Parts: sequence; structure tokens; C-alpha cells
Amino acid sequence: MTAGLAPKLNRLAAWISDLRLAIALLVVIAIASGIGTAIPQKETEDLYHRIYDSQPWLGLFNGNQVLALQLDHVYSSGWFLGLLAWLALSLLLCSWRRQWPALKAALRWVDYSSPRQLSKLSLAETIGVTDAVTSLGQLESLLKGRGWQIQRHPDRLAARKGIAGRIGPLLVHAGLVVLMLGAAWGSLGGQRMEQFLAPGRTLELVDSRGHGELSLALDHFSVQRDPAGRPEQFTSQLRILEPADASGTDAAGPEPVVLKQAEISVNHPLRFRGVTFYQADWGLAALTVQLGRSPLLQLPLQSFPQLGEQVWGLLLPTQPDGSNPVLLLLSSEQGPVDVYGSGGELLGQMGIGGPPLEVAGLPVRVASVLPASGILLKRDPGVPLVYAGFAIALLGGGMSLVATRQLWAIAEPGTLHVAGLCNRNLTGFAEELPRLLTEVQA
Repeated sequence: MTAGLAPKLNRLAAWISDLRLAIALLVVIAIASGIGTAIPQKETEDLYHRIYDSQPWLGLFNGNQVLALQLDHVYSSGWFLGLLAWLALSLLLCSWRRQWPALKAALRWVDYSSPRQLSKLSLAETIGVTDAVTSLGQLESLLKGRGWQIQRHPDRLAARKGIAGRIGPLLVHAGLVVLMLGAAWGSLGGQRMEQFLAPGRTLELVDSRGHGELSLALDHFSVQRDPAGRPEQFTSQLRILEPADASGTDAAGPEPVVLKQAEISVNHPLRFRGVTFYQADWGLAALTVQLGRSPLLQLPLQSFPQLGEQVWGLLLPTQPDGSNPVLLLLSSEQGPVDVYGSGGELLGQMGIGGPPLEVAGLPVRVASVLPASGILLKRDPGVPLVYAGFAIALLGGGMSLVATRQLWAIAEPGTLHVAGLCNRNLTGFAEELPRLLTEVQA
């Protein structure tokens, strides 16, 4: 039974390590990565139903199908991680079955002792010389001066150069495997959290045991807009503080220790202690209003997705008993604020910081709007492995470009036989060999 199992395992290993299969897996992984880019990832189920139930993605997948196929978390889905594991196994088997034997063969010296053996190689030259042994010594000196490794015998020599080129493919495969391990580790062990933070407020970051790790304070947030009023860029001024339980401070004690001050914006994140802070979104947090001669009141805003993608508002009572409320709506920190009555009729508009609007006999004025910064926090423990994998793969790719050359020479009375092999750029080696022999004859 064992004798019959070995051929089957060899055939299976040959199929898994086949180059065509590896290319097909890379194509499928690239398509899956594109899907993960096109579909929002790790959002609530309601979002996928709201987006795709009325308009299925690609006209095929509604919200239930997107969730069932795990397209809402592609990079941590079982089928995507299975593809990565399959590709990693394919690369490891290919290295073990092909690249490692090729490297061992390149490191092993091959000794040709007969001119007839040399004549069968890709490049073969025979020149007439006065003293063959002396010419063989001159050839050895020339090759050593150009960085060749030499194995010398009394009447012949073997030389090689560019063995590093044989290591390159192994490093490429190793780098890709390390990269995929990092991606899988990041998908399974990473953390992702998006929070809206208003200026002057602080967000506490805790670890899995509930211990404070960092405090994130937002000092200032601004939205840069184009002449048409469309947002172009969002910028947050952040301070990263030592957590209260680490610095020993409390509300009445000294200020917490500032670990770092930085500015983040879209496409310019901040990385600190394994956490990456992205400027992801923006919103409106609160509205400061004045009712008649009352003090300024800062009232929290809430989003109204049923009225639009970026619409915020609040219900404001106009009577002391809380009756006869009006709805204040706005879509930008610049205003205006639309005022709607209880019957849905538009009562008027107010500018930010402008004059009051009389609503049911009560003057209402909007003094200011407090914007909120949408900050995405990601902790990806696999990032060092991903970067290391890229570095190893790039190093291996560069080394793979190095041509591995081998040369043999046999001295006979009045004659020097020279032949060589090259795994790439054979034409260049064919042009270099005659020039080398010309220097020997000189």
C-alpha cells in the first residue's frame, strides 16, 4: 500500500507546485482583492441590506448573498485565507521540488575532463596556443580578476560566477510566503474601529483586558472645500497621551503626558505603537443655539440617513412643556440650517452666527456648529511580516536577474579547449567568451 501511495503523493505535489496553478491562484486572489476594495468591509448588516437589496451588486448579489458569501469581510473570510494557504503551499512545494535542487546543482562543481564533453555544451571554443598550461594559468588569472570562483586541476579548470542568481527564486518564494503569513495574521488578529471625535474631546484606547493603552485627544478639525462647496480634504490635529492608569493622573491631577502631536489627513495617516490612525470621514457633532434670551445651549446632532447621505439635525421644542417641536437640519458646518415644522413644512433658514428666526413666537439663533472628525483606528500585527515579505521578495527578484555562468577549460599540447553555460543572456556570454580568449592569446 505504501509503494502505491508514494506515486500518488508525488503526482499531487507536482500538480500543487505547477506554475500554471500558482498563476491561476494569483489571478483569483487579485480578483478577490478587487472585490474587497469595491464592497465596503466589516460594516453592519443593515448597511449591506440598505445598499444592495434595492440595487444588487453587479446586478447579481443582494444584501443576503453578500453576507452569505462573506464579501463583507473578504480579507478575513475562510475562502480567501484558504486561497492564501493554497498559494503558500504551492510556492513551498515548488521551492522544494525545483528551486532547491537547482541551487544544490549550481553549488556542486562539475568536472569535465574530456574535450569531447566540452564540445557538447552551448558555447564551445578551441584555440591554438604555444604553451597550453601557461595559457590555462593566464585564463585562471583573468577569471579571478573578474570575480569568478575557480576550481583548478593541473591540466584543466572549472569556473562559475553569479551563483546568487540561483538563490533569487528561493527568496522570492520565501518573501511571498512571509507576506501571505503577515496578511493572514493581520486579518485574523487585527483590530479595526471607527469613531467620530469632536474637538476638545478624548478617546480612551484599551487592550483586550480593559487596561488603558493610549488616550487620543482631538485639538482641532477642519474641512477644506472647493469653490463649489464640496469637501476636498479633512485635517485633524491630534495629541496622543499616556493613559490615566499608566501616568497616575486623575481629573484633578496634573496634565497627562503627551507622547506625540501630529496632524493627519486623508492619505496621510499616523502610525504609533502598532496603531495606525486614518482620517476616514467627517460629520457634525453638535449645534450651539440660543432660544430667545437663554444662554447658549450646545445640543448634540444625529444623522438622518433617510433624508440623505450627509444630513444631520435635531428636534427642538419651542414650548416650555416640550410641545410644538421643530426640526433643524443641515448638511454642512457652513450651514444654512433649515427649520421644519411639525407638519413637515419649511418654516425658514438660518445662517451660522446670523440673525435669529422667529419660530412659533420664539426667536431661535444658531451660534455655531461643532464638526466631528471620523478617525479610523487599525491595529495590524501582520504589518512587519508584510513589509519583511516585500523586502525579501524584492531582494530575491533583484538577485534573480543575476546570470549564473559556468566555464570549463582543458589544456592539451598546443591547444586550449574552452566551453561555457549560462542560464540567461546567453548571447551576451557568447560575445564575451571570444574576447576573453583573445586576451589569453595576446
